[in-house]
Amino acid sequence: MDALHAKYPFFEGARDAVAGASASLPELVAADAPAVDRARERVERALLEGTVEPEAGAFGGSAVDVDARAELLSYPIARILVSLLDSQPAIEKYAAAEASTALDRLRADLERDDGLRSTPTPTVDLDDVLAEFDLSEAVRAEPTRGSHDPSHYRIAVGPYLRLSSPSWGDSWRLVNRALADGAVRVSREELLEALGAAIEARVREGLPFELEAGEGIAAELESRVSELKRLLSERTYAGPIDIVAPELFPPCMENLIGKAERGVELSGPESFALMAFLVGIGMSPDEVVAFCADTSLDAEGIRYQTEYLADDRGTQYPPPTCETLSNYGICHNEEDHMRVAADPLSYYETRVNDADGDEIVDWREEHGGGVEAESGGEAESGDEAGVDDGAATEAGEPVEK
Repeated sequence: MDALHAKYPFFEGARDAVAGASASLPELVAADAPAVDRARERVERALLEGTVEPEAGAFGGSAVDVDARAELLSYPIARILVSLLDSQPAIEKYAAAEASTALDRLRADLERDDGLRSTPTPTVDLDDVLAEFDLSEAVRAEPTRGSHDPSHYRIAVGPYLRLSSPSWGDSWRLVNRALADGAVRVSREELLEALGAAIEARVREGLPFELEAGEGIAAELESRVSELKRLLSERTYAGPIDIVAPELFPPCMENLIGKAERGVELSGPESFALMAFLVGIGMSPDEVVAFCADTSLDAEGIRYQTEYLADDRGTQYPPPTCETLSNYGICHNEEDHMRVAADPLSYYETRVNDADGDEIVDWREEHGGGVEAESGGEAESGDEAGVDDGAATEAGEPVEK
């Protein structure tokens, strides 16, 4: 089995490899093969962390990787798992994570020197990916001097509009682009982002599968689906509480904050629970970064996860229930607080409502100056960039993202 198929399981060649595998998916699931556990991890990490890389480390498809077969077969099983979650937001998150991971792998492949192609790590080049998505005729590289890789490309306007979105920013709007002979000028990185959209669309295609619950492969995967649902705790809230009063936080969140303040690294479920709670009470990514400034949590990681949890597609996930947190050793039901509420946000909302409003001091009122200064600095930088973009557009040059 080609390790490259495991690295890019959405390629047509990988689909053929799965179809020709010696063991069927129902047999693998019934036998609880390694691919099943990897599939569950794939979905869990996609929904919680925005990646499908193995927890043990990035899969490179090299000869030293443990099990390329399990990695490849985990992909179709993961698609079944996410279908059984019966959640459109989960499908969107999963597809986005698969695409993001694939782009990271593609960038790494493209950075490899041609002279190192004899290494045991199989790689693809840009032409391979363009051909995979029938874009070979739609994309052409701009000529370069010497042997340097092209820095810009021209992509036919039809595929450009199909693979990009104005929601990505003003720089992607056609009016701000250099357009000639029916082709749009893009940078190399922008072309990769457009390919990411093509990958995401392919992963999302056909999901969810129509599977009868309690029968066949769905029945075999029932325990795995239950684990994921407990962890994700798919519930809805009317809206964020929008007040930050740390003294009223539930004990489990206080414990996680205290642990991070002592310099202890939080596990994936712990970090997810804390970030989902802080986003759920209305904190912005900048505010969460400032709030966790003196902890073991990395600012870049905080920003990525909070933006991921509170994106603009309505796919936010609230923190897990107290019962699920208890299963992960996060919640210890201090003072029998589960009798008050079944989840951290409900518990916090109850405490806020019961407290004297005149005595509650919002953390942001005391620390807002620092947060605003940080945000303001970023805005100022963005404004300057906007002036440069406009000047570039007037000069007839494309706006770089």
